[in-house]
Amino acid sequence: MNPPEHLLVRRIARLQSILDVAKAMTTERDLDALLGLILREAAKVVEADRCSLFLVDAERNELWTKIAHGERAEIRVPMGVGIAGQVAQAGRAVNIPDAYASAQFNRDVDLATGYRTRSILCVPMKDTQEKVVGVIQALNRREGAFTDEDEELLLALGGQAAAAIENAILHREIQRLFEGFVQASVVAIEARDPTTAGHSERVARLTVGLARAVEQAPPSGYAGLRFRPDEIRQLRYAALLHDFGKVGVREHVLVKANKLHPHELELLRARFDLIRATVENERLRAQLAGRPAAELAEHERRAGELDGLWEFVLTCNRPTVLAEGGFERLHEIARRTYGEGARPYLTDGEVRLLSIPRGSLSAEERREIESHVTHTFRFLSQIPWTADLRRVPEIAWAHHERLDGRGYPRAVPEALIPVESRMMAIADIYDALTASDRPYKKAVPVDKALDILRDAARSGHVDGALLGVFIEARVHEAPSQ
Repeated sequence: MNPPEHLLVRRIARLQSILDVAKAMTTERDLDALLGLILREAAKVVEADRCSLFLVDAERNELWTKIAHGERAEIRVPMGVGIAGQVAQAGRAVNIPDAYASAQFNRDVDLATGYRTRSILCVPMKDTQEKVVGVIQALNRREGAFTDEDEELLLALGGQAAAAIENAILHREIQRLFEGFVQASVVAIEARDPTTAGHSERVARLTVGLARAVEQAPPSGYAGLRFRPDEIRQLRYAALLHDFGKVGVREHVLVKANKLHPHELELLRARFDLIRATVENERLRAQLAGRPAAELAEHERRAGELDGLWEFVLTCNRPTVLAEGGFERLHEIARRTYGEGARPYLTDGEVRLLSIPRGSLSAEERREIESHVTHTFRFLSQIPWTADLRRVPEIAWAHHERLDGRGYPRAVPEALIPVESRMMAIADIYDALTASDRPYKKAVPVDKALDILRDAARSGHVDGALLGVFIEARVHEAPSQ
């Protein structure tokens, strides 16, 4: 005898519901969100008061869940223990119409939670290889006990859920793999230049913080800008890896603290010691020869002046954050000579290096440092990024470009600089200015750093609208994650 038409319609509707949720499950990659989706839909399909979902932990021979009996807390159950453990171990469904009449039911759970269990339907979730991935347990059908049809439908839903869960777990493992790779890469960067330890993490935090702030209060030209979770993750990875190309820069250039390398400064110090000894020798000879007092005084003056010249050289050797001048005196010092052959106090190369107006790098060394961006892009482009992370190389590549088209490495115009790179540029400059771990400069106070960034915006170096959000939202004050 065929079932009544209304029952067929109801069954078709329930089957359609399973198909709809199966489609939804295939697109959900977040495991926690997926588990919540499965529980909600399972309760609807079998008309249960609540559902629990346990996953198999094969390594520990346990079941575990973060969502059970309406509560959110991690629960672990040994395989074979309790109804869920028995279903997982045997791979067969259990349908109990009257919980308190069944020896399988443990009343202690109700006593602990204050919940009254009437009926139970527990089914295994099996993948295409018939391996039990977990179990779904439904409690208290709203009308009567769970039926054979409920069991059939919940098994069907469980099969779809098993495949979705395995995909979500695989996706989570891939994410962990990428996270581990990125963190290992950051360690490699910082091992190469320990003086900048923490820079990559700080730039990532500031960049993501700025992105969030722009979403909350978009400036002119950025209305409607939103970042999906995967885009935030992409931005964070690009920021963490923006300096990876420094592994291709020579170490003595990368960690250069002053304008002269240590061995160059020691050579210059030895020369001034020799000059000082020469001047003293000339003074003693003049004294022994009974030279006039005025000539002896001149020798004394030269000896005293030499100390001042050396202090000036040491001052010039120290780098500055902002461009400075006042190096004309170096040329006057270079014109002075000592000893036989009239050797100069300073060579042309030393004058050129000591006259560097900002920072510690010569033009050649700065070009080498700047090449790290190209190295970064080439390295990151070799990685088979997933579709949602494919723009990591592009974003990292442009973080030193300028809106006026005078940045590096490509000097691209403003329109070709991604908004993510513009945000990273602000974060990168701010941290470079305020970091206290650089041997070649002192940390700049926050107010001065922000003033420098404002000047950079007025000069067309950084995006003024984004900088305004950075300052107004006080992104730089956000605590470390």
